[in-house]
Amino acid sequence: MGFVSNDIIVDKYLRKDMLPTIFCTGCGIGSVMNFSLRAIHDLNIDMNKTVFVSGIGCSSRVPGYIYADGLHSLHGRAIAYATGVKLANPDLKVVVFTGDGDCGAIGGNHFLHAIRRNVDITVISINNFIYGMTGGQVAPTTPLKSKTTTTPYGNIEYPIDLSMMAKVIGAPYVARWTTAHPIQCINSIKKALQKTGFSFVEILSPCPTSYGRMNKMGTTLDMTKHFKENTINIKLYEKLIAEGKTTDKMIIGELVDTEKEDFNAKYKKFCGELK
Repeated sequence: MGFVSNDIIVDKYLRKDMLPTIFCTGCGIGSVMNFSLRAIHDLNIDMNKTVFVSGIGCSSRVPGYIYADGLHSLHGRAIAYATGVKLANPDLKVVVFTGDGDCGAIGGNHFLHAIRRNVDITVISINNFIYGMTGGQVAPTTPLKSKTTTTPYGNIEYPIDLSMMAKVIGAPYVARWTTAHPIQCINSIKKALQKTGFSFVEILSPCPTSYGRMNKMGTTLDMTKHFKENTINIKLYEKLIAEGKTTDKMIIGELVDTEKEDFNAKYKKFCGELK
């Protein structure tokens, strides 16, 4: 992977008439869009055969900035729409941008069953631990004791772990990084895009306007340092466990990388057997 200038990414992949973006200063969503487009560029993916799908939320605005076919769907339904696109035209590369609330709350069942079916789509979930666009409410991934507009005294609900859910249900590729790990993010997105079957990349992203402000986490730089200090690579985590130790840090890295027959292939076989 060689260095590609920002000018090339902007000129080749973005709708200039839509710029600048509406993302808040310090928001990590723009970084994730950058990582994704650089991965696409490195793989020389044909944008004429690529569809970007999203639901509702800050991260769901990403497809609107990309110069390619996009589908801005209903809240939580991005994966359901993406499944329909892939079944209707299996030759398309289908990429979903979704937030932690969009994916894990109202879209939770679509998330689970697309993994179970092993639909051949790539889901990039930008997790900022809060509903950023609609007022800063508590989300399914909001950590315990964290403050939001609907939990002003601290969240008492246990958060869900999207990547571990994807792993347990059987996704053939699962990775989690943070915006503080740009090279790792790009490499994992590249792997996800090349994987046949359901691939899931979760990227922890700062939301200084809502989550950071409510929890007095400081600047975006402070939040980025927090990500580095409070995450642990899966390889180091496994070493700790082998030594009989534990940690409260969130696990990052490649959690799953395997092969598994996808839904389109199984469906094609099934239709052939009926003839």
